[in-house]
Amino acid sequence: LCCECGQAHPLLDNHLYNFQDEVDDELICHICLQPLLQPMDTPCGHTYCFKCLENFMQEYSFCPMDRKKLSFQQCHKSSLLVRNLLDKLIVLCPFKAECQQTMQRCELEAHLQNRCPGFKKYKSELQRKKNPISKGKEDPPAKGETNTPKEPEVPSGGSSLVAESSGAAVVSLGTAEPGLVNPAFEETEEGENLPQRTSLVAETTTIEIHREDPEEELGMRIVGGKDTPLGNIVVQEVLRDSVIAADGRIAPGDHILEVNGVNISSVTHCQAVSFLRHPGPVLHLMVLQEKGFSNKTAQQDSTSTHQEVIHVTLVKRDRSEPLGIKLIRKTDEAGIFILDLLEGGLAAKNGKLSRNDRVLSINGQDLRQGTPEAAAQIIQTTESRVNFVILRQPGVQLGEPVEDGSTSNSSSSSSSNGGSPVHHRRRPDQNHYRRKSSYQKKTVAIKKEPKESLGITIGGGRDNKNKLPIYVTSVQPIGCLFRDGRIKRGDVLLSINGIDLTHLNYYEAVSALKSNAASHSVTLKALEILSLNSPEPSLDIREQGFSWSPLWITWLGLPSYLHFCQDIVLSKGNLESWGFSIVGGFEESKGNQPFFIKTIVPGTPAFRDRKLKCGDEIVAVNGVPAIGMSNSELIPMLKEQRNKVTLTVVSWPGSLV
Repeated sequence: LCCECGQAHPLLDNHLYNFQDEVDDELICHICLQPLLQPMDTPCGHTYCFKCLENFMQEYSFCPMDRKKLSFQQCHKSSLLVRNLLDKLIVLCPFKAECQQTMQRCELEAHLQNRCPGFKKYKSELQRKKNPISKGKEDPPAKGETNTPKEPEVPSGGSSLVAESSGAAVVSLGTAEPGLVNPAFEETEEGENLPQRTSLVAETTTIEIHREDPEEELGMRIVGGKDTPLGNIVVQEVLRDSVIAADGRIAPGDHILEVNGVNISSVTHCQAVSFLRHPGPVLHLMVLQEKGFSNKTAQQDSTSTHQEVIHVTLVKRDRSEPLGIKLIRKTDEAGIFILDLLEGGLAAKNGKLSRNDRVLSINGQDLRQGTPEAAAQIIQTTESRVNFVILRQPGVQLGEPVEDGSTSNSSSSSSSNGGSPVHHRRRPDQNHYRRKSSYQKKTVAIKKEPKESLGITIGGGRDNKNKLPIYVTSVQPIGCLFRDGRIKRGDVLLSINGIDLTHLNYYEAVSALKSNAASHSVTLKALEILSLNSPEPSLDIREQGFSWSPLWITWLGLPSYLHFCQDIVLSKGNLESWGFSIVGGFEESKGNQPFFIKTIVPGTPAFRDRKLKCGDEIVAVNGVPAIGMSNSELIPMLKEQRNKVTLTVVSWPGSLV
């Protein structure tokens, strides 16, 4: 809790107060809709909170009210008279259970520090909780908060692939990461292969993040989780001037594999958010970072022994059908290894190949000292049957069979899983993401006094970077909606008194809410977003220390009429890859699933364009809707686009940690 106002709010946001009486509208900030704090006047005659105006001016160059051209340097402090009027507003002590005192706003901090029994009790409890933590540094960071155990120990014969290979070279075959069209194996019109590049290099790195304030947010947005087609937890964005930005080693597109020694490559989105928001002065992150294409050749190392030899045949319907396999080289061992099986791909459906299998030969061609590039060439030039001979580490087993005993149609997890060879095929009834109704409409009609405020703050708006609908960020205990109880934080506002809010920008929505709040009756229509996967029970409590916004996964279930689609045009040379990979699409076992951007490769057209982000949903390619397409149908469509492609995408902001 803040030591100045006694309430929970982000460190850089305004203080919160419970005012005894309705505050005059002339003393309200038209950005945050709360009584002014450190008021600043503009040359055009409007007044805003210092922090509200400062944050606004970082993105815009006009006044929020009349949109006249404005810079922050032109603004100045409000008069002493206005500041004194605001400081003398009567507020209630936030610790109502132990203290019923009222005082002027300027006196609250001294009251909390010197006289308030409630704040004194809070500080002593906080100190008591902190002491045991300092004695048990080796305990898991989120012990007791989640039922997700650490990753099971791998048998000695099957050590973690990525953990062993910090410099592992990863090649995304046309059959593995579908958006990555490796130009080394694109055929020319004459049918000749042009060996332009070799591997797509990825490295695992352990990064230690230090925070002076253990409660300070890291400052990055994440997407993914085992309950989404993305599988892994992926960094979508690093916020400017944040802890992560200051460190400089984590970038958008990085996959987070471990947090303080706990494997999060196979946890739900909400569980990952919980782990990453856990406070502490030091945070250890293991991340997988793609470095772009490399011409590095394979190292010659000793071969493994005491392994089981297995023969697997995959049958392609045509030459272009992807197998859905990602192969890598290990720095300490010769040959090619399976890193991942793309969920829904041919190999995953077959069910006989496994992560960490070593490929000895394909179609009779010896690959014991081979490279992923050579394997890619063999696979892509094969018309139908692809015959694998593989070595499997002792003790590494396929997942348990599904309930009906069938193995031919079950598929492995789509996440890379940190290279861990221990994995289980998902049962059909598990939490695979599919677009379905995850919200309920509600109409709230209330009677109120004309001067009584609604008592809510909002976020979003179609002028927002992500073009979000208007949603409720807080319900203050001073307004009529708090008393009514039906509007909750996170609700998407559709209309007020018949005025449509879904296409308004933030300031238009604020104006509409304020003007309609002056009437005796208010009718609000809203959507309550329902959680498809139960979040951690304490997640909302931990969120109070952060700039609140809905989790990324909650946006995925919104109805399509609230989506804001944008076209992104990518251009490339004849020998370039587009530079992104996709997951999702239609599968018989799961039905229609959206296509998501999973990775963006440094140095490629998608990376240079800067508009496409991990977690973006692909709605159409060159105007052709992607809904109903399978992965194997969309991939050739992307490959056919030689120099230019238009992607229609919906972009939701990742969860802030």
